Amino acid sequence: MTTLTQRTSGLVQRRTEATRNAAADKERGSSGEEDEARRGDEEEDDKGDSKETRLTLMEEVLLLGLKDREGYTSFWNDCISSGLRGCMLIELALRGRLQLEACGMRRKSLLTRKVICKSDAPTGDMLLDEALKHIKETQPPETVQSWIELLSGETWNPLKLHYQLRNVRERLAKNLVEKGVLTTEKQNFLLFDMTTHPLTNSSIKQRLVKKVQDSVLEKWVNDPHRMDKRVLALILLAHSSDVLENAFAPLQDEQYDLGMKRVHTLLELEPEKESTKPNANELMWAVVAAFTK
Repeated sequence: MTTLTQRTSGLVQRRTEATRNAAADKERGSSGEEDEARRGDEEEDDKGDSKETRLTLMEEVLLLGLKDREGYTSFWNDCISSGLRGCMLIELALRGRLQLEACGMRRKSLLTRKVICKSDAPTGDMLLDEALKHIKETQPPETVQSWIELLSGETWNPLKLHYQLRNVRERLAKNLVEKGVLTTEKQNFLLFDMTTHPLTNSSIKQRLVKKVQDSVLEKWVNDPHRMDKRVLALILLAHSSDVLENAFAPLQDEQYDLGMKRVHTLLELEPEKESTKPNANELMWAVVAAFTK
């Protein structure tokens, strides 16, 4: 009798344990997307930087474009606005928030495929979250090219002007002020006063410039798919934003020529072809295609 009771008790325990394990597996499966998005965030963090000095792609491109002492970008640069919007799309893609729609049986080109919200988990960055909210709530979905234009406000459709992200450079500069990279000043330009953001922490910008230089000189690997996706995107988007020259300006002539030659090698890649290779980020290559078409 005692033996029968022990067996019954053991059976109940095993069933209870199996039920508990099944529930745990289900919970793990349901949180898979959140874990993936979280891993995407962690992968994009610079391992050598403290939490306060991790920069987004938009902040890095803006920092390359800012004049150190004057604290503003060139008045003649009309490319940086759309370039920063491209950075946002890539940043969201690298963090696991966005992806391109499936290409289907008849393979669509990168620029005709729609941008899909993969996860709406907050990123902690107001600009990124604002862009993500627009993309998530828009039906039917839009293409990468359309989103760059909509977020920049470069649209002829007055019903879509609300998609424009306003004061992006100023908001990014304020982020960099909070991270201790820039400071805030007022400058008088005869007819008006302008808020500027001169460089206050030169070591962070020097580290950024060195990262760009090393990627095409000391650490050149001659294969874009062996490069860090974030660094590759930074080089391509800095060129599209017309600020890459600023990173190469301190180089000697031989290094400058070699670096630019390798940059042009990257610019001559075919995004459609590169996006089909293993572990490629399709949305990143779609943004590249939008700027090089």
